[in-house]
Amino acid sequence: MQTATTSKLLLGPGPCNASPSVLEALSRPLVGHMDPEFFDVMESTKSLLRKVFQTENKVTFPVSGTGSSGMEFLLVNFLEPGDTLVVGVNGVFGGRIASLSEKLGANVIRVEQEWGRAVDVEIFNQAIREHRPKIAALVNGETSTGVYQNVDGIAAVCRESDTLFFIDCVTSLAGMPVSIDEWGVDVAFSGTQKCLGVPPGLAPVTISDRALEVYRKRSRPTPSFYFDLDAILAYVDGDGGRSYHHTAPISMAFALETALQEIVDEGLEARWARHADAAAYLREQLGAFGFAPVVPEGERLNPLTTLHLPEGFDEAKVRGALLKDHDIEVGAGLGPLAGKIWRIGLMASNASRDSVDTLIGALKDYL
Repeated sequence: MQTATTSKLLLGPGPCNASPSVLEALSRPLVGHMDPEFFDVMESTKSLLRKVFQTENKVTFPVSGTGSSGMEFLLVNFLEPGDTLVVGVNGVFGGRIASLSEKLGANVIRVEQEWGRAVDVEIFNQAIREHRPKIAALVNGETSTGVYQNVDGIAAVCRESDTLFFIDCVTSLAGMPVSIDEWGVDVAFSGTQKCLGVPPGLAPVTISDRALEVYRKRSRPTPSFYFDLDAILAYVDGDGGRSYHHTAPISMAFALETALQEIVDEGLEARWARHADAAAYLREQLGAFGFAPVVPEGERLNPLTTLHLPEGFDEAKVRGALLKDHDIEVGAGLGPLAGKIWRIGLMASNASRDSVDTLIGALKDYL
């Protein structure tokens, strides 16, 4: 059996490399999932998540599962058959929200946008006004295209239409501004393997009081055991004792608490600035070799940069050689962008000019 013997530089769309402190936290001795020591870690993690999400929402915690489990957790609790959902689709992950919502029996209205561009806010708002959906959903950081979505003014339209505002901030949280309360977001989810700098395995979520009121009016129970909100809250909420629901991933909670504390210690604005500087440096350095940004300025996701390739560039061959010969991972395009672009992640501790210099040094063998 082969085992990894060399540390790879993970510059793909995630996961990214974890810091030494996070790796050390993963190796801490286990405790039980009903141990008061673990509950202390859980409460600390919830408090730190509120700071990183920039919210006062009491219901803020990590769902046990990777990023997509956060999406499914929210949709299965807040959608019922026959509900209407309006969703911006400008890449894989907007399409994933639409697809799962249809499986849950929702009437899905897709606001389509060219891949590589942000969803037009005016068109999106018009769809909310016209259809008055239960949920309006946007991907704040579209990992398949490298787009960062503007959300200005959407919450006000949602409230006029009695609609919940839902965002996917898997790739933006802790790498670019995400301000749940200021933006008026009702439900949001993220993942640990991007800018939080933790291995995949948890999906932070946050739910507003307004959304909880909507949830309490469900006409039928949530059609899931594992993702049932009430059952999970009886475990993760410390009020009135705790009821066993599932065995939480204890080591992942240790790692997430450590990473969140590192983020708070660095400061959100400083961290956003570091990701922005690394992305700008990447575009500058690769631009000299003929790589060109897919996304126009003002709509770019700093933690994940998408680039058109130089003419005649064998992307699969070079990408494979980088991994095999240099232990550097970069990401390929998806969907209509497959074979046409690279997706380069500069996330968490990898968001630095040193990471870019390492990549450029290796690429010079092939350019």
